[in-house]
Amino acid sequence: MGIRLGDEAPNFTAETTEGTIDFHDWKSGTWAVLFSHPADFTPVCTTELGRTAALQGAFTERGVKTIAVSVDPVDSHRGWAPDIADVGGTDLNFPIIADEKRTVAELYDMIHPGEGDTSTVRSVFIIDTNNKVRTTLTYPKSVGRNFDEILRVIDALQLTDRQPVSTPADWTPGNRVIVSPAMSTADAKEKFGEVDEVKPYLRWTPQPKG
Repeated sequence: MGIRLGDEAPNFTAETTEGTIDFHDWKSGTWAVLFSHPADFTPVCTTELGRTAALQGAFTERGVKTIAVSVDPVDSHRGWAPDIADVGGTDLNFPIIADEKRTVAELYDMIHPGEGDTSTVRSVFIIDTNNKVRTTLTYPKSVGRNFDEILRVIDALQLTDRQPVSTPADWTPGNRVIVSPAMSTADAKEKFGEVDEVKPYLRWTPQPKG
């Protein structure tokens, strides 16, 4: 059975481009984005890791660490790093796991049997400070991920953890949000001030601060 939302992210010890890590210790007290890619020295993966490196400031602002996983060895990752920097415009600034024995890939169900090989597909796991899996995404090998969307999801998760709201379709930070159905309109107006009730179950309010 695959990993479900709310499950504890499986822990592991692995060799990475930044040394040996215990995953839970490495991310202790932070959010994490764990994402797999099929192989080193491949075109889509190079663009993805380059984009992740370029976005490290945005992840750090949100209290998020990023870590990639591949079935290739550490020496291969290190040899690939200059290409990632050249394409992304930023030196590699996050660890890449060397998962030659497929330990992490198997723990997180990252192998797509129908592809006919043992490389990982483009899986994404967004994991919170309590090591709970909050979002999972899986892309086929031919489709690169949208890292702006990953940041958007993190923003939505962190906002809805802090406030009794949900985010609507196509929400982006700063746009209005939906009041939790568990809160009465009267209580919502007391808490948020401005509340627009368009249906008894759909009440809008400006994105709250904090």
